[in-house]
Amino acid sequence: MSRPDAEKATTRLLDVMDRLRKECPWDREQTFDTLRNNTIEETYELADAITDKNMDGIKEELGDLLLHVVFYSKLGEEAGAFNYTDVADGVCDKLIYRHPHVYGDIHADTPEVVKQNWEALKLRKKKRKSGTLGGVPVSLPAMVKAFRIGEKAAATGFDWEHKEDVWAKVKEELMEVDVELEAKDKEHLTDEMGDLFFALINACRLYGIDPEGALERTNKKFIRRFEHIERRAEERGVTLHDMTLKEMDGYWNEAKTLE
Repeated sequence: MSRPDAEKATTRLLDVMDRLRKECPWDREQTFDTLRNNTIEETYELADAITDKNMDGIKEELGDLLLHVVFYSKLGEEAGAFNYTDVADGVCDKLIYRHPHVYGDIHADTPEVVKQNWEALKLRKKKRKSGTLGGVPVSLPAMVKAFRIGEKAAATGFDWEHKEDVWAKVKEELMEVDVELEAKDKEHLTDEMGDLFFALINACRLYGIDPEGALERTNKKFIRRFEHIERRAEERGVTLHDMTLKEMDGYWNEAKTLE
C-alpha cells in the first residue's frame, strides 16, 4: 500500500469510529475498562494467527487491534486527554529517541547493543523510581513476564557470562526440586518449581528461543497425538477408559511415527 493509500485508509477508519461512537448504542457505552478484556482477547487471537503462520488471520487480527487503538484514542479525545494524532506522534518521538544509532551519532552494530541502549534510554527518559524492572507490566502472563525480566536485567549486564553457564543453574534448581519432593513440603516445592521455570525461561532467552512459542508447539503436538489415540479408540469401539496405559502408549508412539 502506498503512503497516500495508507493515509486514506487511516482517515476512513477514524471517520468510521467517529460515526460508530455517535450512532451505535453498543459503541457509545464502551469505556477504557469495558474494552480492556476485549483488547487482551484480540492480542491472543493475533498471537494464535502468528503461531499458525496464517497470513489472512494475522491481517484480520491486526485490523481488530488497530480498531482498539483508534477506539481508545477516541475515548481519550472525548475526555480531553489525548487523541489519535497524539498517540501516533508520541510513538514516533519515542522510536526516534530510542534509535540514536539511526537518527543520531551513536553506533550499534548488533541487536544486543541496540537492546541495551533501548533499555538504558527507556529508564533515563521515564526516570522510574522502581528501577530497571519497573516497566514490566504487572498483568503480563507469568512466562512472558519472566522472559522480559530476564531481558531487562541482561541489558544492564546482569547475565551469565557465557550462555552455556545457564545449564548449571537449571541443574541446581532441579536438585532443589528433588530435595523438596523428598521433604514433601508443598510451599517450598512451589517456590523451587518456580525457580526451575525461571531458569529454563532464561535458557530459552539465551538461546534465542521464545518459551511461549516453544511450549505452544508442544501443546499442539500433544493434542495431535492424544487425538490420534482417541480416534484409534473410536475405531475399536471403546473409550479411553477401556484401554490400558500400554495400549495408549502404543498409539501415542504410532502418532509420533506419522508426524
